Amino acid sequence: MALAGGNPLRDPRVRRLQKSNSNGSADQRRRLVQVYFTTPKDPDKPADHHGGLDEKLTAFINTAQSSVDMAIYQLELPNVTQSLLDAKNRGATVRVVTDIDILNDPKENPSFKQLQNAGIGVVGGNSNAIMHDKFVVVDKAAVWTGSWNFTVNDTYRYNNNGIAISSPELGRNCTATFEKMFNDKKFGPQRKPGGTTPRLTIGGAAVENYFAPEDGVAPKIIARLKPAAQTIDFMAFSFTDDDIGAAILARAQAGVKVRGVFETTGSETKYSEYGKLKQAGLDVLQDGNPYLMHHKVFIVDGKTVILGSFNFSQNAETENDENLLIIDDAALAQQFQAEFTRVYDQAKTKQ
Repeated sequence: MALAGGNPLRDPRVRRLQKSNSNGSADQRRRLVQVYFTTPKDPDKPADHHGGLDEKLTAFINTAQSSVDMAIYQLELPNVTQSLLDAKNRGATVRVVTDIDILNDPKENPSFKQLQNAGIGVVGGNSNAIMHDKFVVVDKAAVWTGSWNFTVNDTYRYNNNGIAISSPELGRNCTATFEKMFNDKKFGPQRKPGGTTPRLTIGGAAVENYFAPEDGVAPKIIARLKPAAQTIDFMAFSFTDDDIGAAILARAQAGVKVRGVFETTGSETKYSEYGKLKQAGLDVLQDGNPYLMHHKVFIVDGKTVILGSFNFSQNAETENDENLLIIDDAALAQQFQAEFTRVYDQAKTKQ
């Protein structure tokens, strides 16, 4: 299926995951992945606040018949909040997990309190770090995830991605992790691995699904960067992990073409990998969005996409609650490549 042109928030960019071999079943081929990207404008105007990821997620939640489980760091969008209330009113079981500090902050928690007042269970956790997961499971059969928090800033000012995947297997993984937080109140390092299937096949495409900190996510990323033969492109909100940085540098030294865009905030600190990679001569840039570039994405050899809530940092690896997907699919990678090109070109104009 050819990708629709124009604004990606107005064109759903719905596509089938490509069949990886002739043995893929008809059911696999019918599985759909929908990818969305924000399109921030400068200056930001409230009149432009329509057609965004909030409307896509609302439509996603509105399909729920039996259950909605949401693990999200921030929620302030009225339409998304209303979609959860509507789901409960339809008879669906609605459960929410968030960060304990967000839940306890009167400036941050009105939407969560609205849900609680309606009888929806909301659990806050991870007092030592942050509950940073970003996923929604509908009817245990479809998952929404990506870099996007459910806020106005994230939707209309920041660069973000959202992806909806129809997969009961992925739904089971996310549900298992969700229940460790919601039922067992286990967050961050307290949570033990188990109950998930890290390697899946969805619509014929190979998918890896990991949760931090229990799954040791950073080594999984490095394992997919090391075989890179031609290109590594990345967009990083926070990139301070020395091991991931070293893996990228090693591939560049081996002749792989590396390009990267860093969120400007924090990129000039001694902890950021930006200075190290720049000094080594790699093509890395500070972003051109006057607000925030919030992606956490790698694209490897134009065929593999690494995405999710996971910032490339030690906190994400060892303390936070995070989720990550690694998807081997050239058509999906092409869509993320187009977003990278747009973000990279915008960063170039800032130099």
